[in-house]
Parts: sequence; C-alpha cells; structure tokens
Amino acid sequence: MDRTSAPVRKAAERDYVLGTDDVEIARLGVQHEVWTPRMLECWDRAGIEDGMRVLDVGCGPGYATLDLGQRVGPTGEVVGVERSQRFVTYGTQRCLARGTDHVHFVQQDVLEPLPGDFEASWCRWVASFVKSPEQLVANIAAALRPGATAMFHEYANYATWRMAPRRPLLEEFVGHVMASWREAGGEPDVALQLPALLEQHGFRITHLEPIVWVLGPQQPQWRWLASYLESGPERLRELGRVDAAWIERLHAELREAERTPGQRMMTPMVLEIIAERT
Repeated sequence: MDRTSAPVRKAAERDYVLGTDDVEIARLGVQHEVWTPRMLECWDRAGIEDGMRVLDVGCGPGYATLDLGQRVGPTGEVVGVERSQRFVTYGTQRCLARGTDHVHFVQQDVLEPLPGDFEASWCRWVASFVKSPEQLVANIAAALRPGATAMFHEYANYATWRMAPRRPLLEEFVGHVMASWREAGGEPDVALQLPALLEQHGFRITHLEPIVWVLGPQQPQWRWLASYLESGPERLRELGRVDAAWIERLHAELREAERTPGQRMMTPMVLEIIAERT
C-alpha cells in the first residue's frame, strides 16, 4: 500500500538517520544474521507458532518479516509495516523470489494507525528512532487482540558500547551516534521507557531481560558492530558531525583493535521485552 506521493517518499528516505541505501541494507543483513539466534529464542519464549497472524512493526528491508513468515507457515500471515519505500520494495522482491504469498508489506509510518487484529507483534530497533514512543505503543496496542503478545528488542543503554582496553575514537563515535539520533527526534535508550508505557496501554509485562555481549575480534557478533563502524561514520559525515580525516583515524583504530591480543568489545545494551495485551 502506497500512501505517499513520490516527493514525500524521497524526503522520508533522506530523513532516515541511518539511511536506506545498499550499504545500509547490507549492514542490516549482517545485523540480522548475528541477532537471529536471540530473536528466535524470544519468539520461542513468546509462543510464536504455526498459523498465527503477526505484525512486524518498522520491519526495514524485511529480514525478520520473512523469518516470521517461515515461523507461522502458509496457514498464518505476517504483515510488515515500514515507512521507507525502498525497504518495502526490497522486502517485496525477496518475497516474490521465494514464492511467499502469506507475507505482505505496507508502506506507512508506524506512528500512523497500524493494521489490526493480530495475535502478536515484533518490534526491533524501531522505538529508538520515532518521535513518540508513546504513540508507537498505543498503535501496537490497538493492532493486537486481547491476549496477544508484543515483543521488543530495543536499546536500554547505548553507551555500554565500549572497548577494553578503551578506544577513544570509538567512544566519540558512540557519542555522535546518540546525539544524531536525538537531533532527529529519537532516543537511543528508549527501552527504559517502554515497560511503563506498555503497562499504561493495557499490557502485562511477562519477560524483561538485558542483553550485553563482551566479544573478541574472532567472534561473529564482532562483525555486527564492526560493520557499523565501517558504514556509520560516512552517514555522520553527511550530517556534518565528522570529517573524512576523523573517519580515517576511527577506521585505523578499529584495525589496530582487531590486531591487539586480548582486545574486547562490549555491545550496546538491548532490553528484550515481552508483554501480553490484557
């Protein structure tokens, strides 16, 4: 469903704080691959199963949307809602390539009323970027049946992303990222607000769990953050926060860290939230 004119769509692509280009789509693919085991554990815990109707809120290029489609099977249905037309097109093309006809995408802002009558919703790294987390939660509540389950993976403490031994340019980068999200109207630590907002909108919290990893360069999760350190600084340069020389120094710091025996990286804290619609 296309609810916007072409000029509005182009503006929406530009104002995605992380962008929507091919590099970002590839980075999101790496991120999804790394987080798939924890995502599937969350779905197991929430009871997502064959035949269910599930809403993927702010689905991006649709990586999790297609995985939800596999989880619920052809007797179920998955609807991914995404503001970026570019992401919607990418996800739709992947569905067509797989011959998947029970997964659909809707192009709209998640702060607009969402499609309804779902048994579950999934929302990952979306609430950090919206201007009204309360409206997002209200829209999810309205989209779910009584007894349905809402699932979130959202950041609770983005500044835990550090290295041991410390690397100063990484810490500068994290500060720039958090500031850029806030300048765009988002909140990097939004998960601290979500449990109370969910309870205010008729949910009962059934599971809360912080997720933080401490990684070495050989571990696959390292790739998730290293890929962002490769692509994210260019977006910061476009926003006028850093220059090319600073990016070059940051990349040199990353390469040095990857060669340093005993180097560790701590990941941004994610909060897993599962809540039941009462």
